[in-house]
Amino acid sequence: MFEKILFPTDFSEVSLYTLRKCIPELFEMGAKKLYLLHVVDITATDIQAIELAKIDEEEVRKLAEELRAKGIDTEPVVKLGIPSMEIEELAREQDIDLTVIPSKGENIWRQMFLGSTASNLARTTKKPVLLVKCDVVEENGRRKIQFSVPPDRIFERPLIALDFSKCSDNIIKAVKEFEELPVSGILLHSIDYGSVDELEENIKKAKDTLDRYSSMLSFNVEKEILTGSASKAIIGVGLSRNATLIVMGKKGRNVLADLLLGSTAERVIRDSKLPVLLVPCEQ
Repeated sequence: MFEKILFPTDFSEVSLYTLRKCIPELFEMGAKKLYLLHVVDITATDIQAIELAKIDEEEVRKLAEELRAKGIDTEPVVKLGIPSMEIEELAREQDIDLTVIPSKGENIWRQMFLGSTASNLARTTKKPVLLVKCDVVEENGRRKIQFSVPPDRIFERPLIALDFSKCSDNIIKAVKEFEELPVSGILLHSIDYGSVDELEENIKKAKDTLDRYSSMLSFNVEKEILTGSASKAIIGVGLSRNATLIVMGKKGRNVLADLLLGSTAERVIRDSKLPVLLVPCEQ
């Protein structure tokens, strides 16, 4: 299991709900250390930022004590600076295994990437990022937050999307961090390349490659090969095969441009209701 977890919080309703409900489940699964981070953005005036940091330090300390009472080894961290840079610096300094970010609503990722914090972090991060999907619903006249997949089931049946680039090795490496948790899984490859005449040969090669990757995993996996749009294949198979998590690669330093222009990752994050584990292709 990923042992060192980084959870950046902005104290929002969704962030605090995810912290209290999802993070403890990760520690039940084997996580060892939590870095609870809040960054005071220096785009505020110096006096405001410094005063804000004092207030936020107390808030983060209280949250850390709350988590420690649940047996979670928590280190509270408050930094003053540019959020994306401070998040990435802490992840690098502490050799973080996984950063967890809540994602609310179908357009939240695009909105996040329009802001400097998430866009800069996405361009530079070298560690896997878990986006936990949740929604705010009205129930009996009251607002209620609910996860698309219960946190204790996130790793139960992963859909692992492989494009057979070098990034696929990084994806398998990330999956092996939690391979004791799945009951079963799905390996998926979408053929959106080659001519019609090459299709039969490409399918054969894809079967052989998926067989090789499946032999690297200790849990049972089904293998699926589809043709056409990779994002539609990932979302469709995730739904039809009852996956609990989508695992896929995040390519290159220009991921912001890719996401905003409609890459496979952006479409999956936007349209799938499942949690998504993004694995950097460059590590």
